[in-house]
Amino acid sequence: MSTESLVIRAKAICDKNGARFTSIREKVFRLMAETDGGMGAYDLLERLKLTEPAAKPATIYRALEFLTEQGFIHKIESTNAFMLCHHFGHHHPAQLLICDNCGSVSELHSALLQQEFSKLATERGFKITHQTIEAHGFCHKCQQVA
Repeated sequence: MSTESLVIRAKAICDKNGARFTSIREKVFRLMAETDGGMGAYDLLERLKLTEPAAKPATIYRALEFLTEQGFIHKIESTNAFMLCHHFGHHHPAQLLICDNCGSVSELHSALLQQEFSKLATERGFKITHQTIEAHGFCHKCQQVA
C-alpha cells in the first residue's frame, strides 16, 4: 500500500475519532510509512528536522504517543523503536518477528496464539490490556547470507 493511501486512511480514522492529524503528526506518520522495520525516536527526530528544523525530542514523543493511541504504530519494546502498523484502524494484539541482523520487522496476527496467551493469563487471574509479543532471530534473507 502506498504512503499516500495510508495517509488518506489515517486521516479518515482521525476524522471519525475526532482526533487532529496535525502536520507534524502527518510528517512523522509519513516517515514511519517510508521505513521498513522499526525506527528509534531520535532517528525519527533527525529525519523530521530535515523539514522541521525547530523540532525537539518532545515534538517526536508527542507525535509517537498520538500515533500509538490511534493504533497507527506499534512500539517495539525490546529495541525501543516504533513501526507502522499496516493493519491500523483498530487496536489489536500483534506478534512481531524482529531480525537481529538487518532490523527488519514483520507483523503477524495469529488468533490462535492470542487466544492461548489470553487463556493462560486469565487462568492466572491476569487481565491483559495491551499485547505485543516479540520474537528475535534472523529473517530469510539474513539466513541465506550467513
